Amino acid sequence: MTAIPFLLLILATLAGYVLNRMAARTIRDNGARLHSMTSYHGLYSALMVLVPVLTIILLWLVLEGSVIDRMVMSGLPDGMLDGQGTGAVQLVLAEIKSISRGQIFGTPEDWKLAAAERYSALRAQADWWMIAVVAIVALAILVFARSRVSAEFRARQGVEHIVSGLMIFCSTVAIFTTIGIIVSLSFETVRFLDRVPLTEFLFGLNWEPQIPLREDQIAAEGAFGWIPVILGTIVITVVALLVAVPVGLFSAIYLNEFAPRKLRATIKPVLEILAGVPTVVYGFFAILVVAPAIRSFGQSLGVDVAPNTALAAGGVMGIMLVPFISSFADDALSAVPGALRDAALGLGATRAEMMTTVLFPAAIPGIVGGVLLAVSRAIGETMIVVMAAGLIAKMTINPLDSVTTVTVQIVTLLIGDTSFDNPKTLAAFALGMMLFLVTLMINVFALRIVRKYREAYD
Repeated sequence: MTAIPFLLLILATLAGYVLNRMAARTIRDNGARLHSMTSYHGLYSALMVLVPVLTIILLWLVLEGSVIDRMVMSGLPDGMLDGQGTGAVQLVLAEIKSISRGQIFGTPEDWKLAAAERYSALRAQADWWMIAVVAIVALAILVFARSRVSAEFRARQGVEHIVSGLMIFCSTVAIFTTIGIIVSLSFETVRFLDRVPLTEFLFGLNWEPQIPLREDQIAAEGAFGWIPVILGTIVITVVALLVAVPVGLFSAIYLNEFAPRKLRATIKPVLEILAGVPTVVYGFFAILVVAPAIRSFGQSLGVDVAPNTALAAGGVMGIMLVPFISSFADDALSAVPGALRDAALGLGATRAEMMTTVLFPAAIPGIVGGVLLAVSRAIGETMIVVMAAGLIAKMTINPLDSVTTVTVQIVTLLIGDTSFDNPKTLAAFALGMMLFLVTLMINVFALRIVRKYREAYD
């Protein structure tokens, strides 16, 4: 039933476009001079239908479930939920929904069967009401949009106003989403710092987020120093960038300036395939191929290598990041004005000299953007680190040792049934806040570099 409103929306949008465009074309064929092109008249009607009707459908789908749940639970017989907590009430509601879907286990009570029937009836009524509302609103908008068609109607301005409103709305959503992320992280971080001193979190050298399960338990007080965690993140990120940046930049330079066209047309798509490989596949490759190879090579040299190493995780992560840096660098090099290239060659510079002294410096803003994306991807990567680097936070910069990262610890802390009122769980939000601040500083630094070189070559 949910697909029917979307089908009606598509049909109404297409019908509005076709009807208004045909009406505008008829006016033009009769000798009148239109203010806007016929296509703008069609787009105006299509957007007038699409935006409000789609908004109604999405809001209806978001609110429908909670409204029906409240109606069903409020209609239960008196005393059935007395003394039950929130979890028990949710279990009762889940059982009623299962019964309504035909998934019956055991012999449920009669009042649950009646509630399931009422739930199914309300869902069916809500679906039909949504179809009716969508059809009526779409038809009303179609009639209104059709009545606006005339030779003097400024359809182009109407389309521009609608599109401008959509862009403003999307920008506002992005801004408020960012604000919401910051506020939520800040609130939970403050709760964490109420239980753990700020100095211990910022300057502590041990990360053992344990909590006592009983009052007399020993060795479960926990240590929440984040330095070993961020140190492991830095080690893996540096290893990944040492692999990705040279390989990505040199491959981009070769493909952009020195490779034959046929070779470029073959290598570039193959190189970009790496960007679509799931990270879990890279994790399997790291733990099954790279890590054993590094350990065997280390043993042949008499070097002690851990089973899970930062070198294996960072090296495979660097391979994953090569397409990002290569693609951004190639696009940045291609965007440099040809006049700079031709002027350097005309003055007698070789292609290598032209690349190193003119083309590459002029493309630095785009290249920095690619490297910044690679850094953000490396810092936020989780699956490869879990599979190839380990879960234990260590105070080490040795790439042959096992380390962990901020994102891995966040996932580890939030897995399980621990409540949100203890330092162990709240530590995940504190780590998230510190990771946000670190990436913010990286972005500010990168923007300063981009602005400096953009001013030099504009």
